[in-house]
Amino acid sequence: MNWRNIHTVWTRELRDQLRDRRTLFMVAVLPLLMYPLMGMTFFQLAQFMRSNTARVLVVGAEQLDRVEGLPPLIEGDRFAPALGRPDQLERLAIETQAAPATAENTNVTEKSLFQNARRRLANGDLDVLVFLPEGFAKRLAELQTELKARSDGEEAAALPAIPQAIIQKNPTRDSSRLAGFEVERLLNIWREQVVGRNLAAARLPAGAVQPFELASEDVANVAAKQAGLWAKLLPFVVFVWALTGAFYPAVDLCAGEKERGTLETLLVSPASRGDLVWGKLLTVITFSMATALLNLAGIAATGSFISKQLGAAGALGAAGGLGLPPASALLWLVVALPPIAALFSALSFACASFARSTKEGQYYFMPLFLCMMPLMLMPLSPGIELNLGNSLAPVMGLVLLLRSLMSGDVLEAVRYAIPVTIVTFGCCLLAIRWAVSQFNQESVLFRGDDRFDLRLWLRNLLRRKSETPTIAMAVVCVSMIFLLQFAVVNTLLATSLASLSGFAGFVVRVVVSQASVLLPALVLAGLLVRNRRRTFLIRRPASWGVVAASAALALAVHPAGLQLAAWIRQLYPLSDAVMAELEKVSADIQLAESPWMVIALIALLPAICEELTFRGFVLSGLRRSGSNGWAIVISAVAFGAVHAVFQQALAAALVGMLIGYLAVITRSLWPCIAFHATYNALPVLTAFYGEQIGANFEKIGAGGLIFRAPGGEIIGYHFLLAIAGLVLGGGLLKWIEVRSAAAAVPADGPENGKTHADPLAADAGRPLPNPE
Repeated sequence: MNWRNIHTVWTRELRDQLRDRRTLFMVAVLPLLMYPLMGMTFFQLAQFMRSNTARVLVVGAEQLDRVEGLPPLIEGDRFAPALGRPDQLERLAIETQAAPATAENTNVTEKSLFQNARRRLANGDLDVLVFLPEGFAKRLAELQTELKARSDGEEAAALPAIPQAIIQKNPTRDSSRLAGFEVERLLNIWREQVVGRNLAAARLPAGAVQPFELASEDVANVAAKQAGLWAKLLPFVVFVWALTGAFYPAVDLCAGEKERGTLETLLVSPASRGDLVWGKLLTVITFSMATALLNLAGIAATGSFISKQLGAAGALGAAGGLGLPPASALLWLVVALPPIAALFSALSFACASFARSTKEGQYYFMPLFLCMMPLMLMPLSPGIELNLGNSLAPVMGLVLLLRSLMSGDVLEAVRYAIPVTIVTFGCCLLAIRWAVSQFNQESVLFRGDDRFDLRLWLRNLLRRKSETPTIAMAVVCVSMIFLLQFAVVNTLLATSLASLSGFAGFVVRVVVSQASVLLPALVLAGLLVRNRRRTFLIRRPASWGVVAASAALALAVHPAGLQLAAWIRQLYPLSDAVMAELEKVSADIQLAESPWMVIALIALLPAICEELTFRGFVLSGLRRSGSNGWAIVISAVAFGAVHAVFQQALAAALVGMLIGYLAVITRSLWPCIAFHATYNALPVLTAFYGEQIGANFEKIGAGGLIFRAPGGEIIGYHFLLAIAGLVLGGGLLKWIEVRSAAAAVPADGPENGKTHADPLAADAGRPLPNPE
């Protein structure tokens, strides 16, 4: 890289962007106008809420006046002053109506009254209905009389039935719902007053129904509470604006250059392609950070102003107001902003490079935004804390780390700072590498026009079949699998097959699930692909010894795989519901008559179906991108995502990368099937024959090395055996690679003096060799 060229490109792009009125508005003007405008709108709405009066109909309130000893509920057209503050009571206008049994109009019935009230609630003429049935006050008075008689030692009758007051509101209207909550609160206060008078009539102290009081005290001071509140709010807002501030300049610097016709001139300049990418990327990072910082300043100033006004009004008196964010919190945000801005800028730049126009580039913002939003919103959920498992999640780990630092939990943050830093910078490097790769591809920079004829496209797709699957076909295949898993399999298992239990139910569930995995690949291959043998890698391997070595490879790495699965469960513990479901599946498996039936279902059937789909159709399509490495990773991630349990999905994705690498170096699906079947069969064999295997190894003095058996249950392998298995597996993998590469070289020698010893360089970007 030439830093002089990078600096020249950076300053040039900065000048061009600063001359763009749209960019200046998004970066500088919008943050300065938006938050004050939001603050003024908030105050206008608050004043409207305070001035808006809710209409409350109370039916049967007249009977309260005929009974002595009850505290007042209504005075005039408002609730009694003893029930609340005057400003609260002024927002509730009372309308009274006699109960049906005492109404002057004898045609009024309880049913017609409720129908009329519901109609008024639906129309908005009424917000809340309070219905006190006939005899409500009389039963309250009888209850008080009976309590007084019991306190005087007189023989008293049974206590009368407890009367019921009915409150109706319209939950679809906010004004009705909020007014209903307020009316319910006031009636609870009035009920406590009635209880107090009943206790007084029975000569009982108030402590008879309230034997103790709860005193809640906050150990955190006002500053700590303010810091905790800002710690949840600011990272989310800053990161959202960092993403927004990165995307629009990236679209203008890539798709905008294509539209203006200046990209070709820039590409023929003395600066290399890498220098151009880094110069443009630094420009996007600069605008991303500037947008985030200006929005941070705007929200901090507006939030401080709003908190002062609410504090003066008493709305935030208990919390002490928001106040300004602590200086330390702002400092931590500034420190964390560069890496997150680099990540968002690289992702935005890669998407913008693929776009053919500014309009198309803007369409890509929403998918990218939706992918990032869960990672930024999850830390706001209750119960999500910073731990080792969460610290390994991209973006989410950084948000949780910032929340701990801004809240003052520095010691907790220091424990997980290293994994968060490694993951964040690793994601930045991968995103930047992807952006550079996108910009270096002529097929990406100079794509065809936007014209698209659906009928012509479908006709060409069916008539001019591709030799092997394309990237789009692979993506469609994975999408169809997810749709079938979600919409068909889950629905079928929850309805029609829900009554099936035991081993028969287990068989049906496995068969239906595997069919949903294989069916999309078979349908797409039958309709859209010419050479299905090359698509599914159905070719003879270099030798059947390679297949046997692949099965031995599964046996060697299986202890490490179990150890990895155990670590994943420690990082992300299984929930009780998942544990119960897994125990149920295990119990169903134990009902099988023979372990070989279970092996056929758990090992052989998934090995065939999943390998044909993911290492066959999907991997063949993704390899058309030109990178075997990314094809292996993406197909493995899709393979792991098919597994319903998150912990199983992580472990399966890592194993899927190894199987994908095996498919690339052997150019055959048979070694992959052998590995997959052996790997899945080993847990079944240890479950059925674990005690016998452990006893046999005990005889030769290696029982403790092979199996750990606390409580008599064989659960895994010794850690040293896992390490030894990895070493052995590495040797087997190297032998398979060398043997397969030697078989790929023609008998008369390497073509043009070159060999394909590097498995990630072989067949990159083109179909696999013809198996014939």
